[in-house]
Amino acid sequence: MADITLISGSTLGSSEYVADHLAEKLEEAGHTTATLHGPELEELKTEGIWIVVCSTHGAGELPDNIQPLFDAIKEQQPDLSHLRFGAVGLGNREYDLFCGAIEQFDQLLISLGAQRIGDRLDIDVLQHEIPEDPAGVWVESWEKQI
Repeated sequence: MADITLISGSTLGSSEYVADHLAEKLEEAGHTTATLHGPELEELKTEGIWIVVCSTHGAGELPDNIQPLFDAIKEQQPDLSHLRFGAVGLGNREYDLFCGAIEQFDQLLISLGAQRIGDRLDIDVLQHEIPEDPAGVWVESWEKQI
């Protein structure tokens, strides 16, 4: 079984709830998890498996609690070739940059050598009042790919 680090970026808490829910599901499947809400780069291993759960606010912007991590990765450009990851975004399809924050994070990690496992999940909060529901369905198929 895998050791998985879940990283959440959230403005109002929804991404934190989703990350916690995914951690529960993964632990039920026998994996070990650590959930970090807005961690610093120094707190993370740049190898292994991450799941990044991030909401989008404003004009496709990252939440304040995960922006420093994004900036540190972009500035320091660590070798992420030994990192595999999953990506889950929360957003509102009525905005032009729907799930723009997770898209930025996804592209940054890939540009530094990380390999995404499976497809990115973009959750429209207008369609899913409880975003943990589609995330729970997604993680069941995602974890079979690790």
